[in-house]
Amino acid sequence: MAGDAVGLTLMHGSSKHKIEILAEQEGSEPTLQDMATVIAQVTGVPQQLQKLIFKGKSLKEMEQPLSVLGVKNGCKIMMIGKKNSPEEEAELKKLKEVEKSTEQLSHKLEEINAELKGIQNSLPDDFSDCRHRRKGLVKNIQTCLAQCDVIETNISQELEKLQSKNLALAD
Repeated sequence: MAGDAVGLTLMHGSSKHKIEILAEQEGSEPTLQDMATVIAQVTGVPQQLQKLIFKGKSLKEMEQPLSVLGVKNGCKIMMIGKKNSPEEEAELKKLKEVEKSTEQLSHKLEEINAELKGIQNSLPDDFSDCRHRRKGLVKNIQTCLAQCDVIETNISQELEKLQSKNLALAD
């Protein structure tokens, strides 16, 4: 069954959705994680708010292939869960944008660091002004990195708060 798609019927409230699950990794079997991702796209219910039920049992082992869980073509899966409020969706969107810009900044800092290392390796000992200026740049970069650490900590704290609220709502 490796690499095959699994066609399912998803029952969510009074809705029925025909979905097809493909493995994220080519050549492997679709997993419960792959199914939860497709369900989130189809229904708009975030994965952490989904409770998936198959044959009366809650499916929780996200890394398990669907075949190991007994899920195959034509099966019916029931999901309990609801979308986030519009206000929370707006905040999540803002957080994702900040996360994206943080990743871009991180990449740019890596490029600058590589450039500085190249300059450092090519400077003769008698270029003291260049060495002094490079040292100042390194201090500025370290300050930026410290600010990035603070921002990352704040983002992590907010995500933890949102996830704990979502999990509390799901229960």
